[in-house]
Amino acid sequence: MSQISKENRSLGYLNKGLESKLFEPIKIGAWNLRSRIAMAPLTRSFADDQTGVVGEDIVEYYRKRAADGVGLIISEGTVISPRGKGNPGVPGIYSDEQIVGWKKVTDAVHKEGGTMIAQIWHVGRLSHHELAGNLPPQAPSAIPAEGLVSRFRKPYDIPEEMTTEDINEVINQYSQAAKNAIAAGFDGVEIHGAHGYLIDQFNSDITNHRTDEYGGDLAQRLKFMKEVIKAVIDAIGTERTMIRFSAFKGDIPNYMWDDPEMAIRTFVEAFKEAGATMIHPSTMQFDRVLADGKTIHQLVRKYWDGVIIGVGTLNPEMANQAIEEGTIDVAAFGRPFIANPDFIHRLKSGKELEVYDVNKHLYTLI
Repeated sequence: MSQISKENRSLGYLNKGLESKLFEPIKIGAWNLRSRIAMAPLTRSFADDQTGVVGEDIVEYYRKRAADGVGLIISEGTVISPRGKGNPGVPGIYSDEQIVGWKKVTDAVHKEGGTMIAQIWHVGRLSHHELAGNLPPQAPSAIPAEGLVSRFRKPYDIPEEMTTEDINEVINQYSQAAKNAIAAGFDGVEIHGAHGYLIDQFNSDITNHRTDEYGGDLAQRLKFMKEVIKAVIDAIGTERTMIRFSAFKGDIPNYMWDDPEMAIRTFVEAFKEAGATMIHPSTMQFDRVLADGKTIHQLVRKYWDGVIIGVGTLNPEMANQAIEEGTIDVAAFGRPFIANPDFIHRLKSGKELEVYDVNKHLYTLI
């Protein structure tokens, strides 16, 4: 085995007994995956900023990861409408031109034997009118976020509270985005319901002060999320639909549910009611204990017997252990895939990984 750097050792990047689980094939939903390793969704902002169309550099970026043998690729966040945009340079999935651009990506991934789904996304209040078609951002309530728009460096705008008609329109946009993703050759979609974006804004009492049917206690606030999930499932099937959720919010990084177990139990019931079968609990720290000595993924598994994608600064040893214990079914890795297009090859061979460096890797597409 080659020498492994001290930093990589601390991250657990060792070729020690990992083949038994991480590298074995698995069927989840409609997808026959080559391994239990997923590439997590990673915002790169390399699409054309005016059209939201991905180019040949994005084609090659994903092709390399597919050629490496990753089981599942979850695309970077892909907005469902011009008003859903919250970062410069992010791709869309609402125009014919965008569909054509993504079709080149999915063709390249499939030629390499890969499976790829689109993460469909609406940022809600975490935007600025200059990004959102010169319209105010949309949100459940007219409560602005604090801070500056990521990669845009202007203060968040005061959002426009969505009417019932607006809500129905956006639900239809999620449904159409899912259909567009299939037309673009994606194998399915992940609904981005996490990290303080639109769906999560409805889910949270910080951002949702509504007094109608979309407000109230947590179970009632999840109504919008359930309707989005149902609409997407109706469009493309539950076997091609995943939902991502979390307590973490990009604009409130230290936020946590008051009662994590109660919250997770309520979310899981909502997923079941909506007909979901695959979920992606998101956390910034996979091994953080939330309640009763359990992590978020362990608490989810306590109430959910469907597919779970695990994520959150995972290293391969942690991931392998979680799979062996039955806590998760597939392990998603993020930044290691940015720095290492041959991430899986390096794991299998014991070759040293290049450590993600924000100054080196954030603004490059390799």
